[in-house]
Amino acid sequence: MVRISLIIVGAIPVIFAILFAVSLITHQEIPTTAVVQDDKITIEYTKHQLKLVSFGVSERTGSQYTEILTIKNDGEIKYSVVEEGYQKPDKKSTINKDKLKKLTALIKETGFMEIPTESFPVRDGVDNYQKSTIKVTLNGQIRQIHWVEQNATDKFIPPIISMIELELDQIINQLIE
Repeated sequence: MVRISLIIVGAIPVIFAILFAVSLITHQEIPTTAVVQDDKITIEYTKHQLKLVSFGVSERTGSQYTEILTIKNDGEIKYSVVEEGYQKPDKKSTINKDKLKKLTALIKETGFMEIPTESFPVRDGVDNYQKSTIKVTLNGQIRQIHWVEQNATDKFIPPIISMIELELDQIINQLIE
């Protein structure tokens, strides 16, 4: 009788630990608790649609379409497009503080600022591809990462980069709608 009661008493903390672990694992949102009011962040996100152009003997990679999204610490957004060498008028807007806080938390919590700035070379035979750059300045620390789309390189693009890219693409889509 004593053994059963000890097993039951010992199982209760284990059950609570399992429930707590499951809730943390299934939680989809990035916690914003790491973000403090003194955080200063600036994000510059650039996407180039590149094409390899052959001039007979030589080849050159040229940009057909470029999008630049700049997000300042106060939530101010500037979106620029350059198409075939001609710049279109800039679009300016703002994002709310919650969205900016989410982006800051995503960058701080995922370890984005610690990602090595390694190169993602373009695979041979790829003529059309997208090359992206994210430059983040967080509290004076700068991290700039360049990468090409996954189907244009043999290297693995870290999911952290893809998550931030997705968030920034959503902001661009809201601006152009």
